[in-house]
Amino acid sequence: MSAIRSLPRSQPERQGIASSLITSFLKEVKDRSLELHSFILVRHGHVVSEGWWTPYLPERPHMLFSLSKSFASTAIGLLVGEGRISFDDRVISFFPEDMPPEVSPHLAVMTIRHLLMMGTGHAADTSGKMQSTENWINNFLNLPVEHEPGTHFVYNSGATYMLSAILQKVTDQTLLEYLQPRLLEPLDIQGATWESCPRGIHIGGWGMKIKTEDIAKFGQLYLQKGQWAGYQLIPESWVEEATTKQISNDSSTNNDWAQGYGYQFWRCRHGAYRGDGAFGQFCVVLPEQDAVIAITSGVNNMQDVLDTIWEHLLPAMKSEVLSVDLEASESLTNALQGLSLEPPRVLLSSTLEKSLSGIEFELEENEEQIQTLSIDFTENSANVTIQNNTGKHTVCFGRNEWFEGTYTLHMRQENVAVGSATWQDSNTLLLTLRYVEAPFCVTVVCTFNDGSLQMQFRQNVSFGNEEPKWIKGKIR
Repeated sequence: MSAIRSLPRSQPERQGIASSLITSFLKEVKDRSLELHSFILVRHGHVVSEGWWTPYLPERPHMLFSLSKSFASTAIGLLVGEGRISFDDRVISFFPEDMPPEVSPHLAVMTIRHLLMMGTGHAADTSGKMQSTENWINNFLNLPVEHEPGTHFVYNSGATYMLSAILQKVTDQTLLEYLQPRLLEPLDIQGATWESCPRGIHIGGWGMKIKTEDIAKFGQLYLQKGQWAGYQLIPESWVEEATTKQISNDSSTNNDWAQGYGYQFWRCRHGAYRGDGAFGQFCVVLPEQDAVIAITSGVNNMQDVLDTIWEHLLPAMKSEVLSVDLEASESLTNALQGLSLEPPRVLLSSTLEKSLSGIEFELEENEEQIQTLSIDFTENSANVTIQNNTGKHTVCFGRNEWFEGTYTLHMRQENVAVGSATWQDSNTLLLTLRYVEAPFCVTVVCTFNDGSLQMQFRQNVSFGNEEPKWIKGKIR
């Protein structure tokens, strides 16, 4: 099968998009302090604008979080298209060995369709309780199902995991293994990864990592009703059904999380639909404008990102080819070249360094579960060694510049990160660790005073809202 290796590039005006409004979008992102990591705008099948905020790069994959769900549901659509399962197959029929002692009437009638539409009947997301033991399937099936399936929307990552489990039970393949020849290879999506549960089943509802252009290609495939390079990769009927409102989730008209839900796709305002993931991972498809927008970011308020799209990028799309505005085009080029998330820069060094270098501090009991900390200062870096509940970690922070390394600190698996150190004043060291394949940026404030240490961890985005606490320590 032939494949388009990458999406073709074109000037915005040739595809009917005003460069000046893309520049306005970038300015608004900055003015609103929205931490975008990358974006790609596709119109009429051509990439018309793309940008990466350094140190994020085009060749790096990025955590998708719940945008993974749209890829998982696509695999189910393909499996249905092959006639190997049907939407109306009952969930319990696939797992006789994991049945609860008593099957409730609501669980008995729960189908694959209910999993897809987030209408399982559960009163709350099941993903937390589902992970209480290694057998996530059994845990899911033993949870109470409070409502009749199909009548009650609850965003439920456990439902997507069960779709992955069903696919693996039917095919004896993981989601990635199944999608590889059917979707990933034709779209030239290379190096995709997906986290697994303890029993080796891909999580489905989160855990996938791919590059930003891969997100854009996936959106373009859906925009083209499942066609790619002359082949029908996914059934057109699936695309129509998956991206149509299948269940109501609210009555609000001003929120893009209240426009209805399809099969692991959200409906949006303006006739659009999207897959999305926590902290601003987006694949937005705009059929009326023949456009796709792929974004990765690290934001807490995802609606702000969509509002900025509707305010600036949507009006930029015209029905006709536009004359090139050289001044606007140059301004956009300069804006794209200047995209960067710079490390904090205050003071390059402190007179304290000589007395602190190599000294180990013992910390009081803390939620971060850090026992000790020491810092070795060199001419170009501050090398921090932390002993915590998972072992010893050494992280290198460049002086007022990013230094790249691979770390497991704060992460379940090794992840690429860049670190920078700067002195806020002669006693206070600011450490910044930015995971460049994830939304997370960790800031550590260390204040030294007469043999004591006070340390505070902050994170740009998280699922909790707890205020950062100070941790005290003393020389060991």
